[in-house]
Amino acid sequence: MKLVKNAAGRFVPTSVNGEKQVPFKGVNKHKPIGNKVSPKISSCIDFPSDGNKVVKNLREALKKAGLKNGMTISTHHHLRNGDVVTNMLFDTIKSMGIKNIRWFPSASFPCHEHLIKYLDDGTIHHIEGSMNGPLGRYTTKGKMKGTGVLRSHGGRYQSIQDGEVKVDIAVIAAPTADPFGNATGDRGPSACGLLGFALADSQYADKVIVVTDNLIPFPCIPWQIQGNNVDHVVQVKSLGDPSKIVSGTTEVTKSPDRLLIAEYIAQFVEDAGILKDGFSFQAGAGGTTLAFALFLKEKMKAKGIKARFVRGGSTKYLVEMLEEGLTDYILDGQTFDLEGVRSMRENANHVNTSPFTSYNFHGKGNFASMLDTVVLGATEVDINFNANVVSHSDGYFASRNWRLAKLFIFKMYYSCNPII
Repeated sequence: MKLVKNAAGRFVPTSVNGEKQVPFKGVNKHKPIGNKVSPKISSCIDFPSDGNKVVKNLREALKKAGLKNGMTISTHHHLRNGDVVTNMLFDTIKSMGIKNIRWFPSASFPCHEHLIKYLDDGTIHHIEGSMNGPLGRYTTKGKMKGTGVLRSHGGRYQSIQDGEVKVDIAVIAAPTADPFGNATGDRGPSACGLLGFALADSQYADKVIVVTDNLIPFPCIPWQIQGNNVDHVVQVKSLGDPSKIVSGTTEVTKSPDRLLIAEYIAQFVEDAGILKDGFSFQAGAGGTTLAFALFLKEKMKAKGIKARFVRGGSTKYLVEMLEEGLTDYILDGQTFDLEGVRSMRENANHVNTSPFTSYNFHGKGNFASMLDTVVLGATEVDINFNANVVSHSDGYFASRNWRLAKLFIFKMYYSCNPII
């Protein structure tokens, strides 16, 4: 394996899983060239004239999509730890005798421990996406047959649109859909909010399968996924447990130390002159950052200040700010609790967005650079402001994890090209 030193001073490989990599060149030092990838042209003559794309089960949909060994299959994570579709998907792939799949999720959760047996037996060759909980431990111990690749949310979208990752089949769990394939996540028995992390998959994958447990007559309004991009629709009994989209991190911390940190941050925002009419901010869904939002809210109310927009992931705390008139909009990237889901369904100013608008560096600008302040959690930070958000101090992968006994690549596109 050939290693070169990147701009961060790290020795990194020039090839991973047989694919060429571009070492990190420094902030704003890499300017992409070329064109966005072009998906194959489809024709209406290949689809029913009545618009009904429903097939009897997931196995038939995969067969019609041309599933074969070595393909790349993508899924999204908006159902979070309540997802059962991904497990159902790989149970089906295993039953079809398919091997060496590259699984390309926008994220994974402890509920996906079920898939370890498919990593062991070669059904799944490797994962490109976050590896959390049991999958994180599995990967940290170097058990994966291929090399795990971790991508940021914006970097994942960029890798699809640039053709760095070709998605053969995208499987999109949709809480509500119609027979044509229009789909939304903001309503239905498994409502999870938005489906923005599946948007690039729906636009660029060769084949797109929508899986729903709430099939309604055409048209599904609003549609977050457009039916013109969908090949097949599958109806199942349940997508999973929507109550489990609320992870253990989406509760305000009770730690006195962390509450004090949150209060200090809110005070800093005020003292730095950031807290003024029309400002904008993003706060994560961790316990400390949620507490920051509450402290900031009280300062806004005391000063009569209104934000122009708040960047989500949305939680009940941001929803309260919207409903109390403390912000004009929530621009939501992922919905972290059921109050966020309700708000998105009921309030036109709670807007679903995608990683393209939020973080994708290969676009004509993005929201990240427009925010006045961003408060997010990290597992480790040093006095030089280097932050680790991918592993716990014990070395096991956390939320977006990168330390690996075998080899691991951290793709970060918030500022430029892959940090490898």
